[in-house]
Amino acid sequence: MSEQPPEIVDPRVMRDVLGHFASGITIVTAIADDGPIGFTCQSFSSLSLDPPLVAFAPARSSTTWPRLREAGRFCVNVLADDQDRLSSQFARSGTDKYAGVSWEPSAHGSPVLDGVVAWIDCELFAEHEGGDHTIVVGRVLDLGATAEKAPLVFHRGAYGLQTKG
Repeated sequence: MSEQPPEIVDPRVMRDVLGHFASGITIVTAIADDGPIGFTCQSFSSLSLDPPLVAFAPARSSTTWPRLREAGRFCVNVLADDQDRLSSQFARSGTDKYAGVSWEPSAHGSPVLDGVVAWIDCELFAEHEGGDHTIVVGRVLDLGATAEKAPLVFHRGAYGLQTKG
């Protein structure tokens, strides 16, 4: 019995189908030698309670992730539903991502952005290859949340829940 290789999945179809899974939007921040850095990341999840671990997956093409890796510590900021402009601002390359952005340093020094729903302060625990992304595991050092705010959601290629189409 010969085994047929699996068909190649069309990346556009995969993106469309997986876009039906709603996700939160985060901005991962750190302090580099030349100041605060960060990038928007929607692939974030809780990984383990014991030890306390979270995971996210920056694109291998990211120019910011290597700088965050070098810092060794970072903060995952979970955006509030009114922070879609901030998400877009941190998604752009070659700009001052922190222009007009208020933040406070966490107890471990990473930027906690004002107005976020939650923040998770971490140290780098592990990295794994994940195709065109890197799977980053962070050990949670500290965290906090604001119950009065709703999270920013990304669904079917846009912010907010898309119920039609």
